[in-house]
Amino acid sequence: MARRPAGLVDIIAAHEDEIIRQWQAELASNGSERRLSAREIETQCRSMLDAFRESAEAGQASERLHDLLAGMTRTRALQGFPISETVSFVLSLKRPLADAAIKALERQPAAALREVMAAGDLIDGLVRNVTEAFARAREEIILHQQQEISELSTPVVKLWDGILALPLIGTLDSSRTQVVMENLLQAIVDEGAQMTIIDITGVPTVDTLVAQHLLKTIAAARLMGAECIISGIRPQIAQTMVHLGVELSVVSKATLAEALGYALAQSGRAVVARRPAGG
Repeated sequence: MARRPAGLVDIIAAHEDEIIRQWQAELASNGSERRLSAREIETQCRSMLDAFRESAEAGQASERLHDLLAGMTRTRALQGFPISETVSFVLSLKRPLADAAIKALERQPAAALREVMAAGDLIDGLVRNVTEAFARAREEIILHQQQEISELSTPVVKLWDGILALPLIGTLDSSRTQVVMENLLQAIVDEGAQMTIIDITGVPTVDTLVAQHLLKTIAAARLMGAECIISGIRPQIAQTMVHLGVELSVVSKATLAEALGYALAQSGRAVVARRPAGG
């Protein structure tokens, strides 16, 4: 009875250490994986090869291999690895597997070619998975960065006891308005504020949508017991708002200084110049 040719699973089992060593050498020659230690690279190679062997037995990439590669890709993306390095990590497995198959089946070239092609097809499919996982990870990073920038660009400043200022810079959209309201309402509660100045000097344009977002913020602050003042309305913005028929129904001042003076007056305070000593 003829002996069954060794399959990819058997080849990996018989030559695992050799495949791992050659794979690491391939990575080193490519100049990739410089950010990882030799131990980390070996651990990742062994984990993937083990999952790859499981997939080779099933004839398709297993869920375990998908999850392992997706997690590895996400971690590398968060650490700043370019996608090329992760793709290179996967593709560098081709030659070690091919060499192992040719060595194990040197007297059966047709069988060796079959196993090499099967391994290559499986690896090519994994590259597509890496690309998709990397794109998802980058979207996650960008969204997180946008949220952080939005929070940093909407600080609530205490100007005086009971008086807060919210300087807005950039365009107001729905998601940012939500952050603005949350930050402002929390500050009103924390400081027990009665007056809030919303300064829009840094807002480039005010259209009907931006005006609606401002109205929502003002209404939310009023519900928390704080009156609002709008400052920083430039002539161009004032003309645009009149043209659009936008009515904010709130006290407005040209500058933040004027708004602070008004807020102090409303709370029974005033800022006066001191006379020079001995005057």
